[in-house]
Amino acid sequence: MSSYDEMDAFEGASLSARAMPTRSKDHLEWLNSPQLEAATRLDGPLLVLAGAGTGKTRCLISRIAEILDEKRARSDEILAVTFTNKAAKEMKDRVQKYPVNVSRGLQWMGTFHAICVKLLRRHAELVDLKSNFTILDSDDQLRLLKQLVQAANIDDKRWPARMLAGIIDDWKNRALTPDKVPAADAGAYNNKGVELYAQYQTRLRELNAVDFGDLLLHMVTIFQTHSDVLEQYQRWFRYILVDEYQDTNVAQYLWLRLLAGGHKNICCVGDDDQSIYGWRGAEVGNILRFEKDFPGAFVVRLEQNYRSTPHILAAASNVIRGNEDRLGKELWTDREDGEKVRLIGHWDGEEEARWIGEEIDAMQGGTRGVRPMNLDEIAILVRASHQMRAFEDRFLTIGLPYKVIGGPRFYERMEIRDAMAYFRLVVSPEDDLAFERIVNTPKRGLGDKAQQTIQVVARENGVSLVEGARLAVENGLIKGKGGKALRELIDGLARWNSMTRGPRIEVDDDSVIDDGVSPIRYGAPEHTHIELAQIVLDESGYTGHWQNDKTPEAPGRLENLKELVNQLDNFENLQGFLEHVSLVMDNEQDSDGAKVSIMTLHAAKGLEFPAVFLPGWEDGLFPSQRSMDESGLKGLEEERRLAYVGITRAEEVCTISFAANRRVFGQWQNSMPSRFIDELPEDHVEVLTPPGLYGGGQVSAGIETRAAEANVYNSPGWKRMQARQGQYGMSQPKESRNTVIDATAVASFTLGERVFHQKFGYGGVVGIEGDKVEVEFDKAGTKKVVSRFLSAKDDVPF
Repeated sequence: MSSYDEMDAFEGASLSARAMPTRSKDHLEWLNSPQLEAATRLDGPLLVLAGAGTGKTRCLISRIAEILDEKRARSDEILAVTFTNKAAKEMKDRVQKYPVNVSRGLQWMGTFHAICVKLLRRHAELVDLKSNFTILDSDDQLRLLKQLVQAANIDDKRWPARMLAGIIDDWKNRALTPDKVPAADAGAYNNKGVELYAQYQTRLRELNAVDFGDLLLHMVTIFQTHSDVLEQYQRWFRYILVDEYQDTNVAQYLWLRLLAGGHKNICCVGDDDQSIYGWRGAEVGNILRFEKDFPGAFVVRLEQNYRSTPHILAAASNVIRGNEDRLGKELWTDREDGEKVRLIGHWDGEEEARWIGEEIDAMQGGTRGVRPMNLDEIAILVRASHQMRAFEDRFLTIGLPYKVIGGPRFYERMEIRDAMAYFRLVVSPEDDLAFERIVNTPKRGLGDKAQQTIQVVARENGVSLVEGARLAVENGLIKGKGGKALRELIDGLARWNSMTRGPRIEVDDDSVIDDGVSPIRYGAPEHTHIELAQIVLDESGYTGHWQNDKTPEAPGRLENLKELVNQLDNFENLQGFLEHVSLVMDNEQDSDGAKVSIMTLHAAKGLEFPAVFLPGWEDGLFPSQRSMDESGLKGLEEERRLAYVGITRAEEVCTISFAANRRVFGQWQNSMPSRFIDELPEDHVEVLTPPGLYGGGQVSAGIETRAAEANVYNSPGWKRMQARQGQYGMSQPKESRNTVIDATAVASFTLGERVFHQKFGYGGVVGIEGDKVEVEFDKAGTKKVVSRFLSAKDDVPF
């Protein structure tokens, strides 16, 4: 690092007011007026509210180049913070293309963690570490926490170490050391959380190690307790630039505020309407109160969008207006209108996937009415990863190339492979590969030695591993907790296998065939293959394993398992399902050609595609019921921001879809269209919903364009539903499954009456409009429901 005398000397450089620069400078070429102001207003705090697709990266790079060109600072006196290494590298490369002085290099451009590593190695002794400290990955962190949990005699099954890891990570994101954890959090982790947190930090120091949360936490602590160190860096960093400011957590926010206390030349670029990471600690309030935190701050709004058509921008803007906590901006573009946002309802999720597959085929062939599109120009953005299954299965069947962004494909996910291994063993107990996968999944106390014993016994006796395990247990070769758990697994496999067939039926002597052996006959199975699959997952402990897991991924894994069980409804038995999966996976061609992208809405942030499909816009799925239950209005507003992000990924064609019915554990459930659909502007939406399907008569209160009324019982979707029910022996759905909304109908309820809904439970009627009833549910909040889906409290069968 250069001496601070040198820094002080440079501090006297010309900082006088200057005239607005011309655009003759290379780095200012092609900037619009707001971008130009953001790039050249160099004095004092600046907030750049950059809407989706408004060129924020170009603006940031131009600002760095302007600082260097005007000799306001050397390149190593600029602190530029990004959220990804990829973004930092792109900015470095693009600044290098301008004829400005970067002789010292952009040494302080990188992610929060990367920059804090450099700082912490310089000052490690101030937090009782050595400069060569080790950074633990998540596996090492979990292993250390497990040791502490075991030493404290805490039941790891009831209180998993992963839960403690998540709690500690949350505290570190909030910049809380053990002594600063508030009393409200004292009950965390069975009242042992704070104590174990302190022990964990002590153990880390003994190991000369840190985890990722410590990198920010230690530097905040150093800045707060060693003013001389803070003042050095406040003088050194003449300019601070921050990208994606809306995604900062408390620790990152404090770190930035402390450093900006010197020259106060901090420029934060972000979009409050795209803050979608609250579940991992991001605080949208950081950007909302910028002007209060930095008095005299100037705000520049980048509102000219270079990505999407006017129809798409109008739809996104109208949806996001429903949020109260926002600074406000209006996106606009000078592009041609293009196509309206398309809205379509489907009978069920499978029909939705089938229709989208057909649309993609048409787009690719140029028969859709828009320009021919390559597959890599098309994306499907889902709210939850379990939605991907229907699309993956459909695309594999029709041979449509696709790729899953941000995670493995559905049938390649760990939890799906585990579940499939259990199903394979139920059908074929001789499947040794499946047994090897699940014998200690979930943990049964069977280490490498026990598993080697099973292998040896099976090999010596020429039997399968399941039979080898049985012999090993019976002969006392595997004892204790592991032996008991193994015995339970073996018994379970035998029981589940017998459940694939009904009870054995005795035959008369007249039935004896020529060789004198009576044929074996079985009656109808007691359980359907769908029920059997759920029994296997439950009794094996696999479902409970993920229910007890407190990592952020666990809820998604449970949803994927539910979706796997749902898929069984399309097959007559487990064997048929397993064969189907094997065949479609075997037929897949992993080519290097263009592929449709499938990803979650969270993973799509920062990306853009000419054509975007947004399926599953149904209340409870999107917005997520869990998000609303856990965070209330704050959760709903984050879900709405997620809808805004999804719509603004589209450049030319945006299609939103929803389904009237989705299967959960083989049972059909009605779904109401997402409340966000009500917020789409009528003039910018084209309704494609076929007559008779859910929403065919009235898509939402906010969309006045109507498809012709038709009886749902005569629709193709209804007939397919009846055919499926006849095939699998399901009872015919009640008349309440008719989901066409009749705006002229009158509800049969009165204000204040207690009612019951199959999904939302009990509630009281607070409003009536036609056949729509507004109900304040005891546990699900206030919702508008079609009256035929409600029962009077006294009519509920129990």
